[in-house]
Amino acid sequence: MSDSDPPKLYSHKPKKAQLKQFRGQPPLMGTQTAPPPPPPPPPPQPKEPFIRRYKFLWPMLLAVNLGLGIYLFTRTNTKKTDTEEEEKEATPISVKDTTKAPVAETSVSLPPTANPVIKREPIPENQQRELFKWILEEKRKIKPKNAEEKRKIDEEKALLKNLLQSKSIPSI
Repeated sequence: MSDSDPPKLYSHKPKKAQLKQFRGQPPLMGTQTAPPPPPPPPPPQPKEPFIRRYKFLWPMLLAVNLGLGIYLFTRTNTKKTDTEEEEKEATPISVKDTTKAPVAETSVSLPPTANPVIKREPIPENQQRELFKWILEEKRKIKPKNAEEKRKIDEEKALLKNLLQSKSIPSI
């Protein structure tokens, strides 16, 4: 072999331009033609709406809502009836109401109760003052719910202040 002869290995080497042209295509075998390109993939189906995706959740959600509504409704109704009963019990019965309706009197004899009254020693004045101070502090901590309750608490606090400021505490 001489120096001017290129080696046989490189005799069939393609040029760079030819390489760039065939880079994206698969190599061809013999006389076969390239297969047609595959058809484009079908478009993705639209996403199902939220309501239809979770249709098993809706009956459960409605049942829970209904149960919660019934619970709240019955709870508020019992509170109203309780307060109405308390108001009925708290209202004094007038004398006019009892005189209008004639009622047959029956004598009901109750067994006499023999509870002896226990005489206790009077509480010393300084302990009474300490007790009144403690009650006043507790009244100050109370947070009233409405104006009427606030007025009542203010009156009780004023009475306690007067008792604490007086020279002597009246005995009961």
